[in-house]
Parts: sequence; structure tokens; C-alpha cells
Amino acid sequence: MRSIRPSKKGEAFVVNRTMNQINRRESLFRLGTSLGGIASAALLAQDARSTEAMLAQDARSSDGAEGPMSPKIGHFPAKAKNCIFLMMEGGPSHIDTFDPKPALDKLHLKEFTREGEMKSAMESGKRYYVASPFKFAKYGESGAAMADNWSHLSSVADELCFYRGCQVDSVNHPTAMYQMNCGDRFGGDPGIGSWVTYGLGSENQNLPGFLVLPEVSYPQGGAANWSNGYLPAFYQGTPLRAKGSPILDLQPPPGITSARQRANLDFLSQVNADHAAKHPDHDDLNARMESYELAFRMQMEVPDAVDLSGEDAKTLAMYGIGGGATDSFGRKCLLARKMVEKGVRFVQLYNGSWDSHDYIERAHGNLVRGVDQPIAALITDLKQRGLLDSTLIVWCGEFGRTPDNGVRGGVAYGRDHNPNAMTIWMAGGGCNAGHTIGATDETGTNAVENVHHVRDFHCTLLRLLGLDDNKLTYYHAGRFKQLSQFGGKVIHDLIA
Repeated sequence: MRSIRPSKKGEAFVVNRTMNQINRRESLFRLGTSLGGIASAALLAQDARSTEAMLAQDARSSDGAEGPMSPKIGHFPAKAKNCIFLMMEGGPSHIDTFDPKPALDKLHLKEFTREGEMKSAMESGKRYYVASPFKFAKYGESGAAMADNWSHLSSVADELCFYRGCQVDSVNHPTAMYQMNCGDRFGGDPGIGSWVTYGLGSENQNLPGFLVLPEVSYPQGGAANWSNGYLPAFYQGTPLRAKGSPILDLQPPPGITSARQRANLDFLSQVNADHAAKHPDHDDLNARMESYELAFRMQMEVPDAVDLSGEDAKTLAMYGIGGGATDSFGRKCLLARKMVEKGVRFVQLYNGSWDSHDYIERAHGNLVRGVDQPIAALITDLKQRGLLDSTLIVWCGEFGRTPDNGVRGGVAYGRDHNPNAMTIWMAGGGCNAGHTIGATDETGTNAVENVHHVRDFHCTLLRLLGLDDNKLTYYHAGRFKQLSQFGGKVIHDLIA
């Protein structure tokens, strides 16, 4: 075949070689910059649509209803239908809560060097080992080890499955929060609740499928911790306000009837539908239309769902509501129970300030005092109502803590960030209750038994809810993406 080359200055460049001389790199380059590239992209997009259609078929609506949040069938028989995720922002110390390290009693205030040589560090200003200020005991028939200031949670010790083998990648709060909540350290990915509702929908179409109960100050990383990321906007987490009315402007202004609202929404829906027909790829518009409809339906359901005045005095007292330190988190836990009872698929609760670099006895002591009773009440209440078996509860932070810290006046003992060892526990929802899985070394520095990256824990959480991480994918930016980023293993020891 004859070669082709430009004949005049300014003409488009054409490679001056025969076709059988084109190398592999150039061939691939031409494919990506020609009609062949367009055709290839079209085939990939078609494949993506086919895969999503297969997923939709596998996860079709169980009652034939339309809509992105309608209940869907998962990939496996689910052990749990709902999830309540208790996020202790800041990194709770496993060494001072659920993973006792008596070896630290002998090492207390001993400096350690790279060679392991130890000496007194009270006046050195260097790093030193810190013993836990809390005493530990074993509770329940399972003999679960817990710091003795968990006086309420210890009463439900046999409902808990402790996992001490988890590791993460970051010691930076925002990136570690993103990885625990979204599977990736850099933000922009969907939250766990978004993936769950994408795969399963929700049982109540009058409430959001993914609800978030944050602190007044959002956690490090902000609302990206419960973002829908690249998933359609339907699956974004909906935060409730930490103080005052959980949702503002829930009721229409005086004089606006439901019939008038419905007429306005119908007109707006028609205008938006006409616009959407001209711009079919604008998912945000479809999500906004669905949000208007959801807000209208929520006016009937939400007032009762967020109203705690209907609960009896015994229940309020059990959660510690009205009891000072326990009031705030107690309200969140009771709201979570009510939401799960009404069919909300995924509820995430935040409790902050666990970043105890100093005064750990005081800091962790106050924090445990605020969440201990409400969490125990949540487990007890769900069990009494027959909901614990179908509700998976997860407790964790974004990483663990080190067994050492720098000198801070010789008395303000605390701990630094540790991505290599942490404790997560679960309750209900098919977890292996009454067992402690995995272990850390004698100082709590590293996980050494049944060690898994957090991606494997995410895969396990999805499996308990009936979802396969390898099948729960979404085509974005040229590839299929998933919660684990690139696949993980189910930790079967955590499943009953």
C-alpha cells in the first residue's frame, strides 16, 4: 500500500509509512482519536446500560412499584433489612474501650526508641508508653472484654460481635473519615448508605432511604461523608438538624392547603418533565423532581416520625433523654429506632470529639458517659420489639489510637492516631454475636490476627444486607465502580 504524506505546508499531517509499519502504540492512539474510538465508547456505554439493566432485573421492585427508591431484591438472602451506623468521629481508643493491654501497665512512662531501648520519660519530653486509665472486666456469657465505665453496654455484651483486626490507610481525620464512610480517602465517592439504598431501595416511600443524624458541627470532611458521589442524586443522605426542629419548613404556610400544594406540584412537574425530555442526561433535574414529591409526602409521615412526645416516660428514661450528658445522643438513638421501625433503610448517627491527644481519662470518660446508656437502650429496645435480628448496628471510628504519646506536663496522658489497629463492633442483623474476632499485639500497636483492610469490612456489611460488592457497581468515568474501590473479601468470621 502506498504511503501518504502532506504535500504542502499547512496541510494536515499524515504518517508517511505503509499501513503494515504502524506500531501498536500508534494503532491504539488512532483508535482513541477516530470514529473507532467513538464506536468503542458507544459499545462500552451500551455494555454499561446492559449491566445496569441486569442489576435492575436482579434488584427489581418487590411490589412492582416504580421509582428509584422502591424496595428491591438483593443479590443474596439478607440477614439484615436495615442498618444503624454509629460513627464516633475522631478515632476512639481501642486500648481504652474494648481491647485491654495489661502489658502497658509495666511500660507506663517508659520511652521507646527505634532500637526498642527503654528509659524513664517523665522529664525527657519524648514519646512514651501510656497505660490505660480505665479498668477492664469481662462481661456476659461470652466474656467480652470492656472497660468498666461502659456500665450499660456491658449488660448487652452477648449481643455484640467485636472485631479487632481492621486496618485503614490514613492518619488524617478527613481522609480517614472518607475511607470509612465512602471507601475512598479523597472524597467524591458515594457513602455506604447511598450504596445500600442504590442496591435495595427503601421500604418507606414517604421518608428518605438514607438518613443522617449529625452533630451541630458537621464531621471533618463535611457532608461529603454522606454524599451520593457519582450515583444518581436520589441516593444522597438526608441530614436532620441536631437542634430544634429536625426538618425546617415541614408544614406549608398558613392558608396553603394540600390540594393547592398538589396542584402546584403537578404544574411544576409538567414543566420539569418537558424540560427533562429535551435534556434526558440531566439526572439532577429528575432527582429534584423526586425531592419535591418526597417533601410533599413527608408532610404526612415526618411529624410523627420525629416527634418523641408520644414515647412513654419509661422509654425516654431508658435512652437517657432529659438526663444531661445522655440527652443528645439518646434522642438520636431513639429517632434511629423510630426510623428503622418505619422502614428507613440506612440511618447514620454521629458523635464527635473522640480525638483524645491528651487528658484521655477525662475526654473518653465524658464521651463514654454520653453514649453508653443510649446505645445499650437502642439494642435493648430493638430486641424487645423484634427488630434486632433484622437491624444491623455498627459502632466504629475512623481509626484507632497508639499506645504512646508525647509528654504533656507529665500528667495529660493521651494517644495519637493509629491506622494499623482499631476495634469495630456490630450487633444484630446476622452478625456473629457473643464473639471477639481478631487481635492486636501486646501493646495494641498493630492488628496481628484475622487482619483485614476496611474494604473487606465494607464487603461484609453489604453481604449482611444481601448485597454483593462485586455486583453492586455503577459505570462512571470509563469504568465500573464499587464501594470497595477494586474488590474485597467478606470476613466470614463476623457472620453468624
